[in-house]
Amino acid sequence: MKDPRIEKLAKNLINYSVQLQKGEKVLIENFGLQRELVTALVKEAYAAGGYPFVLLKDHQVDRSLLLGAQEEQFNMMAEFEANVMGKMDAYIGLRAGDNINEHADVPDDKMKIHGSTIGKKVHREIRVPKTKWVVLRYPNSSMAQLAKMSTEAFEDFYFDVCNLDYGKMDQAMDNLVVLMNNTDKVRITGTGTDLSFSIKDIPAIKCSGQMNIPDGEVYTAPVRDSVNGVITYNTPSPYHGFTFENVKLTFKDGKIVEAEANDSERINKIFDTDEGARYVGEFAIGVNPFILHPMQDILFDEKIDGSFHFTPGQCYDEAYNGNKSNIHWDMVNIQRPDYGGGEIYFDDVLIRKDGRFVIPELEALNPENLK
Repeated sequence: MKDPRIEKLAKNLINYSVQLQKGEKVLIENFGLQRELVTALVKEAYAAGGYPFVLLKDHQVDRSLLLGAQEEQFNMMAEFEANVMGKMDAYIGLRAGDNINEHADVPDDKMKIHGSTIGKKVHREIRVPKTKWVVLRYPNSSMAQLAKMSTEAFEDFYFDVCNLDYGKMDQAMDNLVVLMNNTDKVRITGTGTDLSFSIKDIPAIKCSGQMNIPDGEVYTAPVRDSVNGVITYNTPSPYHGFTFENVKLTFKDGKIVEAEANDSERINKIFDTDEGARYVGEFAIGVNPFILHPMQDILFDEKIDGSFHFTPGQCYDEAYNGNKSNIHWDMVNIQRPDYGGGEIYFDDVLIRKDGRFVIPELEALNPENLK
């Protein structure tokens, strides 16, 4: 029996997220074979008058390629994939895998080859700026384990989150965008955190189902050299197959001058990837009412209700602060009372306390108003 929730998700992805038009080409890239959703996406693309293309990949095969990766080889792979991506009008990236640590034993120098070839030349230079794109996960037992839920309960949660009324969320975000666009100084306080920076003249961008599913954040970037203070992240943060915990970063004039974690040596090597890795490329506020707890999957964790993320590395062109890097590492802090609480101030005015917006123009973003 077909699951009607899958068909609804496929309709939303084709018609709302990438808004596929007649004659447009869409690349459906699937890591891990999810036949039902891929098939439903193909069907909906044809129904919209578009031309679907499918690229199937596998994380275990990807690992075997990375272990022996040579730069010349991956440049050729990037040229091949860039030629395909350059012909697309839209992109749907479907990620699913049985093991989030599949790349844990891939050496850092091999991961860097991937980032500087396929990651850069296909995705950062073509897919992100030149296509209508959306990226999502697909539920499986591995994700259910990370969320500490049964498989059936996680599937129900997943479809609640992914089939949310994102059009309603989109409208509710407008006042936050206006406020952020008129804000200079931001201060964030909480357990182990007292951070100040400027977002003056850097655009605020709402994310309401057009580029990520699940979605629910408004992002901008700090003025590159304006960040000062300390932040302590209270959620686990996987990166290149290792899960970092108790991450504490100290900033001076925009730069990470001290980094501590459950593996401080390892995290500092990541921040030494290049100059931009020690500066911040994104500041975002999460508002998805169905996502309450971290599950070590950043597409979910960065949207957690009552959270924010503060991202070392590459900035987005839409919220450009001049920072360039081969990394973009979204790390999350949850400010609801069950995670220690916290405050966000815009130009010395308290706008969110303990994860809830406290000024009238932003109350539409509190969870009871988005469900």
